[in-house]
Amino acid sequence: MKIDLHVHSKSSDGKLSVQEIFREAKSRSISFLAITDHDSIESQTLALEESKKIGIRYLTGVELNITFYDPKFLSGKPISLDFLGYNYDLNNEMLISKLQTMANYRTKRAEKILDNLNTEFLKEDITTLTKDDLRQIEESIDGTLGRPHIADYLVKKGIVKSRQEAFDKYLVKCDVPKFPLHLDEASTLIQGAGGKLVLAHPNDPHGTSLVTLTKVLAEQTEIIKEKMLPFIDGVECWHSRNTPETTEHYVSFAKENILIMTGGSDCHQKPILMGTVEIPDWVANQFAQRESR
Repeated sequence: MKIDLHVHSKSSDGKLSVQEIFREAKSRSISFLAITDHDSIESQTLALEESKKIGIRYLTGVELNITFYDPKFLSGKPISLDFLGYNYDLNNEMLISKLQTMANYRTKRAEKILDNLNTEFLKEDITTLTKDDLRQIEESIDGTLGRPHIADYLVKKGIVKSRQEAFDKYLVKCDVPKFPLHLDEASTLIQGAGGKLVLAHPNDPHGTSLVTLTKVLAEQTEIIKEKMLPFIDGVECWHSRNTPETTEHYVSFAKENILIMTGGSDCHQKPILMGTVEIPDWVANQFAQRESR
C-alpha cells in the first residue's frame, strides 16, 4: 500500500492541478492520499470528487503556518513552523472564515513585498512592478498567493533566472511577516472542525522546522513535549528529506507520547516525488472515514 499525506496542488505552490495529481497518484499506485495546500482548503471539494471517481482513499488536508517561539532558544525570537490539519469538516464555518481572513492578508502582504522589491529595483535601475503586475501574479494561480508565485513572476519577467535566485537576491530581504496564527488557535480551528493537527517535517534541514531552533533531535522533542503536546494530535514521522535517524527518533517519540504518526513526500511536483516515501500501511488506520460525509 502506497501512502502520501503531504502533497501540494496549484491551489498553493504546487505545479499540478487536483485532477493531474490524482492521475499521477493512480499511475504510481498510491491508494491513500491527502492534498495539503498552504492555508487553503479550496481544492478539497474537487479532491473528494476525484478520489471517488478514480478510486483512491482521500483525507482532507491543509498546511498551516504557525508563529512559534520558545524563550530557551534564539532569545525568544518568533519563528515559523508548519502544521498539517487532517480529516476536518470542510463546511466548518470558523475554519472557512479564518482561512479567508488569512487569504486577504496574503494579498496585502504581497503588495508590501512588491513595494519592498521596487525599492531594491530602483537601486539597480530595474523597471518597478505595478498593480498590473500583482494582478497578473494573482491570475496565474488557483489559490493562496505566496512568495514562490512572486519568485516565478520575477523569472518570467527576466529579472532573475530561477526561483532560488529570486529568493536569494530579493525575496528574503524584502519579506513581510506572515499572518500571525498561533498554535493554540490552529488547534482550536482544526480540532474544532473535527480534525487532527500534526506537526509537519520537524527536522527538515531545508524547510520550516524546529531546525531553526536546534539541530539536536532530543532538544526538538523536548520543545514539543513542553510547548506543543496539549495542542497537537500527531507528528509527521516520514518525509522526503528525513534521515533514517530522524524517522526513528520521531516514531519512538510519537509512540511514547501516544501521538498519531503521518508521512508524505511534501511533493510540489518539481520533481514529482509522490509515493516515493516508504510509509507503513498501518498509518492509514489511524484515521476514521470522513470521505463519505
